[in-house]
Order: sequence, then C-alpha cells, then structure tokens
Amino acid sequence: MASTFKVAPVPTTPIEGQKTGTSGLRKKVVVFQQPNYLHNWVQSLFSSLEALKGSTIALGGDGRYWNKEAIRIICRLAAGNGVGTVKIGQNGILCTPAMSAVIRSQKLYGGIILTASHNPGGPTNDFGIKYNVSNGGPAPESVTSRIFANTKSISEYSIATLPDGTTEDDPFASVDLSVKGTTTFTNETDSSTFTIEVIDSADDYVNLLRSMFDFEKLSALFARPGFSFLFDAMSGVTGPYGRRIFIELLGGKSDCVMRGETLEDFGGGHPDPNLTYAAELVAKCDPEQNPNAPDMGAASDGDGDRNMILGKGFFVTPSDSVAVIAAKAVEAIPYFSKGLSGVARSMPTAGALDRVAKGLGIEMHEVPTGWKYFGNLMDAGRAQICGEESFGTGSDHVREKDGIFAILSWLSIIAYESEGKDKVVSIEEIVTEHWKKYGRNYFSRYDYEEVETDAANAVMSHLDDLQAKMNAARTTPDEPMVIDPTFETKVSVADNFAYVDPVDGSEAKGQGRRFVFSDGSRVIFRLSGTGSSGATIRMYVERYEADEAGQKEDAQVALKPFIDLALRVSKLQEFTGREKPTVIT
Repeated sequence: MASTFKVAPVPTTPIEGQKTGTSGLRKKVVVFQQPNYLHNWVQSLFSSLEALKGSTIALGGDGRYWNKEAIRIICRLAAGNGVGTVKIGQNGILCTPAMSAVIRSQKLYGGIILTASHNPGGPTNDFGIKYNVSNGGPAPESVTSRIFANTKSISEYSIATLPDGTTEDDPFASVDLSVKGTTTFTNETDSSTFTIEVIDSADDYVNLLRSMFDFEKLSALFARPGFSFLFDAMSGVTGPYGRRIFIELLGGKSDCVMRGETLEDFGGGHPDPNLTYAAELVAKCDPEQNPNAPDMGAASDGDGDRNMILGKGFFVTPSDSVAVIAAKAVEAIPYFSKGLSGVARSMPTAGALDRVAKGLGIEMHEVPTGWKYFGNLMDAGRAQICGEESFGTGSDHVREKDGIFAILSWLSIIAYESEGKDKVVSIEEIVTEHWKKYGRNYFSRYDYEEVETDAANAVMSHLDDLQAKMNAARTTPDEPMVIDPTFETKVSVADNFAYVDPVDGSEAKGQGRRFVFSDGSRVIFRLSGTGSSGATIRMYVERYEADEAGQKEDAQVALKPFIDLALRVSKLQEFTGREKPTVIT
C-alpha cells in the first residue's frame, strides 16, 4: 500500500437535520450511512475550526456498530483538511471520559468521539458524533452553531485519496487499528505529512484516576472478607476499563465485571444504567432475589460517562449520589483533600447538592442540562464536583461526566467510613446518615421516549400557556400563584429556565418549564436532546423532607400528590396518548 496520498475536493450539497443536540449529532445508523452524510458534518466541523493545519486530534468511540468504518472516513477528511496527526484509541475504542483525559494530558487540539451514549446500537439503531475542544470538554454553542451553519451551506469536502486520485479507496487502509503504533503518510501535493497513531485506549485515563484515588486503600477494601462488588459494563465501552481497574489493579474477583465485552449492538440491550435497563444488575443486588447479593453494585453506560450506584437492596438516586460525594470528598478522596470551592448541578437535578454546598459554605451553581455548561465553571476553579440527575457525575479532572470516577468515589467513601470498624459500612447506612444531616430530596423522573414531535411540542405549548396565565394573574411580583384550584400548595416560580454563565456572560434560554412551589418542591418538564428520532419528554418531580421520621418512604408514594398534579395540569397523557412513561427513575 502506498505511503503517499493526494487531496481532492468532492462536490456535495447540504443535508437537512444536521444540528447537534445536547451532546452531539445522533441519528439512526442508516442515516449516517447515507452518501456524504458523515462527510458533510465532519467537513463542516473542520471548516469551523481555526488554526487546524498541522494540529493533533484524538479519535475514538464506544465500539458501537459502524464505529471503525466512520473512523476510516474521518481520517481521510482530517488529512484532507490539513490535520497533522490523529491519535486513535486501540480497536477504535475510547470511552468519553478517557477521550477528555487524552486531550488534556497530551495537550491536543481537540477530539472527535463516535457515540450515541446510552442509546441502543446495531445496524437498525443509533450512531452519533461529537467534538470536544482543547480543554477536553464538549464544544460550546459558539462552535456547534458554526458547524450547523456550515452544514446548511456546504458545497464540497476535502478528502485524502490514493495517489492516482481515486476517491473511493482509502489511502490509509494499511493501518491496523488493533495494533498500537505510528504510521506516517506524505501528501504528494505539498509534501506535508499526515500521521495516524494508534494509542492504548486506557493508559492516560487510568493513570489519571490512580493519581486521584488511594488505590492501596481501595485494594484493602476489596480484600476485606465482608465486602463484595459487582460492576455491569452493559456490553458497552467500559468493560475493558473495568477489568483493568477493578480486577487487575484493585484485586477484584474475576467475575466482578459482568457484560464486560464491548459489543457493537451492546448485546441487544439498551446500555443506559437505570433501574429499567439495568434490571439484571438490580436483581443481582436484591437480597430477596439473590442470597449472595453484593455489598455494592455499579453500572456504566454505552460510552462510559453515566453511572448507577446500588447498595444491597438499595438504590442511590443520582441527585443523592453527587451530594454524598461532595459531602465526603475532602475526607475520603485524596484529589479533593485541599478542599472544594464550589459544586454545580443541572437545573432538573434535585436540590440535595444545594444543601451540601450551604453546609460547606461553598459556591453552588445551577446550570442547564448538558455537561458543556459545567466547563467554564471548572476552568475558572468555581466548581470541582458536578452532577446531573440523568446518572451523570464528574469532577474537574476531565471535562466530561465520568462513570468510573463516580464508582471509585463511592468505593473511597465506603473505605473511609469503614476504616477501623469490624464490618464494612453499607451504602444504605451512608445515605440514610446523609439524609439525617441534610434532609432528603425525594425525586423521580418520568421519561416518555420517541413521542411524536408534534405531540411533544403541543405539551410544551400548553405548559407555556399555563405559565403565562399564572403569571398574568399575579397582582404583585411575589404573589403566590395557583397552579390548580384543587391543589393547596402555591407556586412561587413558573418559568422557562434561563441561565447566564457567571464566567463569560453567555446566555442559554428555554431550558425547561419549571414550577417551583412555596415549600421548595418542584415540577419540571423539558424535551431531551439525546434521542435519535421523535422526541423524549422528561417530567421531573421533587419534594424536600427535613423530618427524619418521613425520610424512609418509597419515593413514588412520597411524590404521588405532585406526580398526579403534574400529569393533570400538563395534559401529557391527553396530548401524547401515553398512559405510562417508558422509564421511571
């Protein structure tokens, strides 16, 4: 195979619908496989970036169907646009937090991640692509808006070809993605070079985690006869990372990683770590179903940025999880031993973290959904730990949420709380003690997936009308509002959440319809940007309980009056025809 190539312009025309959502562009595989679909978006990305020529970027994905084929196409477009080096994760694999770690540790220009995150994979399911900038975080709206504008005006893309100018064949086909190494090619047009380097998918990321956590103490926890652990990789990208960390480095049993092989279709499952899609792990952690239930169960999603934490017969909500991590971070996790200056959560996430921040006397930030909104706060040193109710937790070690970070944080908390004690302190004990100190924020999320777009928009329009009427009925700005004549608790805020970044002053509007009640309870509705087809309506319900005697109720029971109210006033079932949500968290 020739070690030279040429660059050729190829005519194309705009393709509709290439606007990135909350975290990248996600569509069905067959959509991405359309002629020029991926080419157009990647060229639009490269055309949006400054000083790209001669730069070094990272490239990898979650191993889903069509991952390697897309990598080949992107390499050719990178060479065609003057990129100097592309560092590719071995076998085309890089979990999302590892991508961020590679960009940051190697000081790269940026990176391209091929993932649809927690969405199903396979020939008939989902594919996705997103770009991360030099701080390791998702591209801000200033970049994604330029990409979208370019997709609407693109007329050609530049691609590497064989020396004879044949555009169909790959001039870099000789590179074996399964073998670490470096291969350099020469551009016959201007004698510039293009290098493909296949790197270890885990080294930078694992080394970073080892510098943050006390692996010796964690190994001692794994060695205790009274402790057992089970990690469900859900046939996603974190299987190899889990084996290296939990088995090879921490000494876990060989079977403590389940579904640990990365499969293109995630084994036919939905790689979203929640009570519905990780039902097998939930059952294994339930002592009523499994007498040998582990003391701690954990799961991660398709691309490794989400997590779920389980105790023995006990589920930790994501809102509680980030709050407990923040509360215990300084004592239990070496990386935070010098203290925290601030924390942040997404707007729909329950307010448990707010109460920890108040108790610690540190900054608390509420941002729109989307990890990119945490980046400025982290870069400015104003938030070290961040969380989203959608099973996302992370810190400023990278600029993505990080499932394995959250799991190691919980292991560290268990190790810290169990030091010098005859038995390992359970996750349930840790959380209930947290509630006693800070109170409990009961929380639930209802997901209605793949709703017809018109029906979803009708729900949101109806809510806008309801909020407008409620605000118009006020005689003073602070007058409590009535959301429903049969519901006693009044509403203090009814709006569509807007955010002004305290670092750079940028604004984000229309981020979710909020109803904040006078007792602090909240009902929120928003459309999710993570699906590949139709629309996903998310309904969030939260109620605070300070009294210890009232903190042990089932969340659905404790929240029932607000859930019933939310369904009634939104007319969600009437507009969508859905009697039940797809997922309840």
